[in-house]
Amino acid sequence: MLALMERLRETGASIDPAEAIDAAIRHWLATSAHAPDAAPRGYQWKTLFLPDGTWLRMAYRGDHEYAIVEGDRIMYKGRAISPNQFASGYADSVRNAWQDISIRMPGEKHWKLAGVRRRELVRAAAAAAAAPTPAAASAPAIAPPPLVASAPCVAPPLPRNTDPGQGWTEPERRKFRFRLEDVAFN
Repeated sequence: MLALMERLRETGASIDPAEAIDAAIRHWLATSAHAPDAAPRGYQWKTLFLPDGTWLRMAYRGDHEYAIVEGDRIMYKGRAISPNQFASGYADSVRNAWQDISIRMPGEKHWKLAGVRRRELVRAAAAAAAAPTPAAASAPAIAPPPLVASAPCVAPPLPRNTDPGQGWTEPERRKFRFRLEDVAFN
């Protein structure tokens, strides 16, 4: 309140401080009613967004483990992990999380592999880019071709060196062509 009164005095405004406060509150209410909603909370997994409440399922050797997206983290057994850590940690081996983790978004009944969801997003984006916009459909039939920027010229790659390296042209020093460890009990 004191800062407002000081500001009004500095600018020489003849408005009453109560009216200034009332105008500021009305302005704030009007702008907050039209303000865009905050971004939804969730976990961004490369191109796939997992909203808050999404379940992740890892199936391995007939058993299932589950993790859930809480806020902007994937929680598994009380700790935040990445999808790769979830897949690899549960299986105790290196796994491809896109192929091994199934996802169920909030409000869905069925599980879908993460890789399938990612491919669906790519197809939907390609279809949206290929679909004509309504403005383009109503444009006149005879329109000048759009200007296309030419790609910069790229020099062709240099030919590969196919000369044998040092020592590769010398005769084989082993007595036999194959080592005994390489032959499986013939």
